[in-house]
Amino acid sequence: MCQRQSEAIKAVPNRWCDWLVALLLVVATVAVYWQVRGHEFLNYDDKIYVSENKNVQAGLTGDNIVWAFARPHIGHWHPLTWLSYMVDVELFGANPSALHTTNLMLHTAGAVLLFFVLRRMTGALWKSAFVAALFALHPLHVEPVAWISSRKDVLSGVFFMLTVLAYARYVDRPGVLRYFLVVLFFALGLMSKPMLVTLPFVLLLLDYWPLGRTGGGLSTVQGSAGAYWKLFREKLPLFALTGMSCVASYYAAKIEGVIGPAEIYPLRLRIPNALVSYVRYISKTLWPRYLAVHYPYPRDTLPLWQAGVALMLLVGVSVLVFRLRRRYPYLGVGWAWYVGTLVPVIGIVQVSDHVMADRYTYVPLIGLFIIVAWGVPDLVARWRYRRVGLAVSAAAVLSAVTVCTWYQLGRWENSVTLFEHALRVTSNNGLAHTNLGHALLEEGRVDEAIDHFSRALTIHPGYVKARTNMGIALAGQGRLDEAVGHLSQALALDPDNVDAHYNMGVAMIKKGNLDVASTHFSEVLRLRPDDADAHFSLGAILMTQGKLPGAAAEFEEVLKLRPDYAKARKYLDQVREAERKRQELN
Repeated sequence: MCQRQSEAIKAVPNRWCDWLVALLLVVATVAVYWQVRGHEFLNYDDKIYVSENKNVQAGLTGDNIVWAFARPHIGHWHPLTWLSYMVDVELFGANPSALHTTNLMLHTAGAVLLFFVLRRMTGALWKSAFVAALFALHPLHVEPVAWISSRKDVLSGVFFMLTVLAYARYVDRPGVLRYFLVVLFFALGLMSKPMLVTLPFVLLLLDYWPLGRTGGGLSTVQGSAGAYWKLFREKLPLFALTGMSCVASYYAAKIEGVIGPAEIYPLRLRIPNALVSYVRYISKTLWPRYLAVHYPYPRDTLPLWQAGVALMLLVGVSVLVFRLRRRYPYLGVGWAWYVGTLVPVIGIVQVSDHVMADRYTYVPLIGLFIIVAWGVPDLVARWRYRRVGLAVSAAAVLSAVTVCTWYQLGRWENSVTLFEHALRVTSNNGLAHTNLGHALLEEGRVDEAIDHFSRALTIHPGYVKARTNMGIALAGQGRLDEAVGHLSQALALDPDNVDAHYNMGVAMIKKGNLDVASTHFSEVLRLRPDDADAHFSLGAILMTQGKLPGAAAEFEEVLKLRPDYAKARKYLDQVREAERKRQELN
């Protein structure tokens, strides 16, 4: 039986008990999340990250490694995340089951590492185990595991834990090699997801508690200005990496166009939304209902009273934990951990068009879990049946979050189930209507798809993706004039919209306007030179127009890109035969 451990840092650990807890964490996490192996690719970023990404599909090659490191892609510079996808594809093919399994294994590893990190730093067995179990099983952490495109969260989470573990080892016995490991793991984490830029600040918090490096040990957390400066100076290499990552992240988001423009997301809207989001994350942690893959950004200013109440709550809690910092230092550390690690994604710099995201809580919630795990036992310290009550309460909480997580995972099975649920729990969600419509269109449920595209356009008339998909759906029904109208509007909003150009070309072929169709396919190839279907369509038009050398060149390009394109080979043979006969006649 595991005996109660001292919370001193130097406590001798009960290794058997530690490994038993780690094993239970693995079993519980895998058992709850195992259903994710049967889930499909989603039509929300999974195509551009994996299933239709030619670099990832080609596996781990020298050229693709250079591609991953050379420049940002999709608004981010996270080369290790790209490499992890390539390794999966190299080993297992573009198999969603394998990709989901890797996410699950990374999440499980992160939970186990978190347990060992807290166990090493605090000596507290059951409190550390409870925090790790909440991290592993809380429904707010479903998104990073169940969404292949959120690999960066679970991968960076592993490096976050490894950095803190390496730091705890360095504090225990300082040395150049041990410090190098701290810097290395932090750099790898930043190359997985830049959100880890706040990690040096977390290490400063851990210096305060539980490491007790600011003064006279664990029980004396207050210290001199000189002690704080020494700890800050010790982390200057880490802060340098943070600065470089912030610059790189801003540059990547800027050149990829994912930073929301100030005229759409003014500061007077972003700051109130940030305050309210801090409180909403806490409410979803305590009562994890109405979780969605996308929370639409409010287009109008939030009611002033909401921002005011949120500000008062945040300030009130901050003042309280500051006043209690000496008696209960974990309160300040946990609260600062939560507030601070959310800063990069809280919306002061608005990226994309969502107001918040479950995946953003992956690391920040650890701070709140620490407050609960250490605070509740202190709160009931004088209870007669304290141990039994804590054990029963912990079991009840973990059972509840496990059930919620199981059901939340089921909503991520495919695009239809995911976005149908999002529409049930959110309002004015144009993205959810659009993505659900796209999924229904792929299933041949065209009328239902058109209905959802219409609803999306009612919410956001300028939503290019909805406008494009509406055009595609109408063209599939033979309503070419209506389709051309929607595609034209999409191109007016976004002249470089590849999908709109391609489908406009298809519609023009059906209308018999081959010259206009040819122009649109040429635009597709300007924007996406390796589009085999566009090359084929342009070749077919040139073949029909009797421009045989040009047609042959297009079909040859198709076969370079896709050697198994049988129809392109057939047409190329026909073009070559026709050209041969023409030369014989001449």
